[in-house]
Amino acid sequence: MSRQNLVTMANRIGDFFEAMPDRDRALEDIVDHIRRFWDPRMRREMLEQLDKEGGAGLKDVVLIALTRHRALLF
Repeated sequence: MSRQNLVTMANRIGDFFEAMPDRDRALEDIVDHIRRFWDPRMRREMLEQLDKEGGAGLKDVVLIALTRHRALLF
């Protein structure tokens, strides 16, 4: 799967959880959703995109979630 597709998917997840009133919980839930439903290869690609491209294309809420809760993706 291309990185652009992963970014699009992550942003859609972010759109859903961003509406939650508890922002800290929303950030955790974004990462939890990715951990539970994306296979390890997809998660590695997303983290590589984050490292190499600084999360280009990711919405702020997703970028913050992945950065803050990165360890939960393994």
